[in-house]
Amino acid sequence: MMKGSGNHGEKAGVYICHCGTNIAGTVDVEAVTEYASTLDGVAVARHYAYMCSDPGQDLIKEDIQELGLGRVVVASCSPLMHEHTFRRACEEGGLNPFYFQMANIREQCSWVTKDKERATRKAKGLVAAAVRRVGYHEPLEVKEVPVHPAALVVGGGIAGIEAALKIADSGRKVYLVEREPSIGGHMAQLYKTFPTLDCSA
Repeated sequence: MMKGSGNHGEKAGVYICHCGTNIAGTVDVEAVTEYASTLDGVAVARHYAYMCSDPGQDLIKEDIQELGLGRVVVASCSPLMHEHTFRRACEEGGLNPFYFQMANIREQCSWVTKDKERATRKAKGLVAAAVRRVGYHEPLEVKEVPVHPAALVVGGGIAGIEAALKIADSGRKVYLVEREPSIGGHMAQLYKTFPTLDCSA
């Protein structure tokens, strides 16, 4: 069990991506993988050329099933690019997708320094933090709920009025709320506006 973590003895798998040379050109991925294997609670640590590829995802799925992993950490690129990819791989492997944590060692390590030693040291720190953090994750379920297709705009100033009009133009019902007795905000208090000197009314 991870010291001081909430993973209740779940085994974690850690996967370090080379991202071609995007990561491996600056970060010593083998050293990071070896370090990850020594962390409390880590059952397996691997590195692979492209973790987001089908063979890379298959590594995760197979380890979940064969090793009984309860947590997964992938150290690779930005979660904006592939967090959904890896969550889906976890789910297809039989693990709740929210038992996954991603560490960004590309944008936050390899792309911001040419110093391999420093980048590798920082990557180790990010991986260690991700391993500890994933121990606190709880299983979540994605649910679909009905929504009422309307919008509430708070504030009837120029920005509020403009937002309300744009939403209304898209075919949605809009509720515009203003605490003052009239709309227009500060703009309504002006006699003329620069540069056209138009009347604000």
